[in-house]
Amino acid sequence: MTEIMNTLSNLIHQTAFFNLTVGNYVMILVACVFLYLAIAKEYEPLLLLPISFGMLLVNIYPPIMQEGGLLHYFYLLDEASILPSLIFLGVGAMTDFGPLIANPISFLLGASAQFGIFAAFIGAMLLGFNEAAAAAISIIGGADGPTSIYLAGKLHQTELMGPIAVAAYSYMSLVPIIQPPIMRALTTKEERAIKMQQLRKVSKLERILFPVVVTIVVCSILPSTAPLVGMLMLGNLFRESGVVRQLEDTASNALMYIVVILLGTSVGATTSAEAFLNWSTIKIVILGLVAFAFGTASGVIFGKIMCKLTHGKINPLIGSAGVSAVPMAARVSQKVGAEEDPTNFLLMHAMGPNVAGVIGTAVAAGIFMAIFGI
Repeated sequence: MTEIMNTLSNLIHQTAFFNLTVGNYVMILVACVFLYLAIAKEYEPLLLLPISFGMLLVNIYPPIMQEGGLLHYFYLLDEASILPSLIFLGVGAMTDFGPLIANPISFLLGASAQFGIFAAFIGAMLLGFNEAAAAAISIIGGADGPTSIYLAGKLHQTELMGPIAVAAYSYMSLVPIIQPPIMRALTTKEERAIKMQQLRKVSKLERILFPVVVTIVVCSILPSTAPLVGMLMLGNLFRESGVVRQLEDTASNALMYIVVILLGTSVGATTSAEAFLNWSTIKIVILGLVAFAFGTASGVIFGKIMCKLTHGKINPLIGSAGVSAVPMAARVSQKVGAEEDPTNFLLMHAMGPNVAGVIGTAVAAGIFMAIFGI
């Protein structure tokens, strides 16, 4: 009987209930909230669901993220910048750069939304982070998870990679909640109802030359961006060349979703209570929110300027799509515009600044790497 009781006691004490801290329970609750948002509200479930489940796992069983644990090996692929680069390959294969090519002014709108990155950099410095850490944190302002992970790894800020990645992906997922109030506050009803002219047809030659030219120009000026920009443009060349449908399909479907699973769960698994519940993380999350809001606002404000300069031909709402959350931000521009006029179709116009934002965020990361000699 004694042996039975000892065995039962050992089993009970090996359960998670006897080993978890208050912090672990807090993070489990946060994970459940994120799961609810992903499943019930469908806030970018492809991102939020694996991240929140990784968060759940690591706070129930912390060794899963330690050396020898399953998610530890997934995370090594993040640190080596492999998964972020593969994500860009898939994004390129899925993305139509036609709206950007048809309306090159979208580059300016995409660039204007990157002001949030530099606002976050200054804010992080003021809050006591060193220059490299501030640079890594600042990319959250572009709402670009893969680039945030990539830059944090390159700048040797691996201890901050978890909070940075979670903040970036969380804000990407919450674009439909964060952006609309800012967009409405900065625009008038008349501006939101502006209908834009139909985009010109982009030739096949233009579509094929675009990824080649962008790769040559951007990677020649900022060689450190080659893993991100190069993979983005390679994926797009798969799409536009029309001669490698198998590669396009693999990059945009099977490979993309495998990488999302690995990256999402490993990012979520960096949020153990010990690593996440501290003042540095809280400051990063707040900085990320402020930077993302600032990037959205700067895009809309520049859109208003362009609206004035073109005598009302550009709807300022598409400026908010200049953040790097593709295609969520473009969909939000469409939704807010349609609230004023259901016949107003802004989606394709907003895709121009949206995909320009992807390139712009990678360029911003390249600038930081050049500054720090990476």
